[in-house]
Amino acid sequence: MRKSEKLVFLRKHWLLALVIALALGVNLFIPERGEVLNQTIWHYLVEMLSFIPPVFVLTALLDVWVPRRIVEGNIGPGTGVKGIIITIITATSAAGPLYVAFPIALTLYRKGAKVSNVVLFLHAWGTIKIPMVLNEIRFVGFDFAIARLLLTLPAIIAISLVVEKIIKVIEPAPGMLED
Repeated sequence: MRKSEKLVFLRKHWLLALVIALALGVNLFIPERGEVLNQTIWHYLVEMLSFIPPVFVLTALLDVWVPRRIVEGNIGPGTGVKGIIITIITATSAAGPLYVAFPIALTLYRKGAKVSNVVLFLHAWGTIKIPMVLNEIRFVGFDFAIARLLLTLPAIIAISLVVEKIIKVIEPAPGMLED
């Protein structure tokens, strides 16, 4: 690998390199903490590897099987309240950690979903999934869970609309959405 290729590689992967360096440092200088760190890394790696492949398969199927016109017609520009409702229902009925939602959100965006609905999809996935609300009711009570839900919903809708106004995406930066 030439020097310029190494620099490009490091620019692209500097955060990964930093994490690896820190993990090695912890293992060398604080071995008892290194064991805990290694177990945690292994746990999350196994969890991610169990979720990511099926998500990529589902995302590819979404990309192939769902026509662009369906996405545009339901959550694309000009869908208004209907698009917001469909986005919220879709995201709240999903399962899995938040990092699973990102490839799906990217596919929706590529298929013509409005930016605010993509942002809303990510917010709803992360904050108001149905299983999460049911667990919340069990642990903190019905009144608190419903109050939080009633405050969260308008907030994430407003945030998604504001983000779309701020971004004003007309065309993504070159290479941003390429495979």
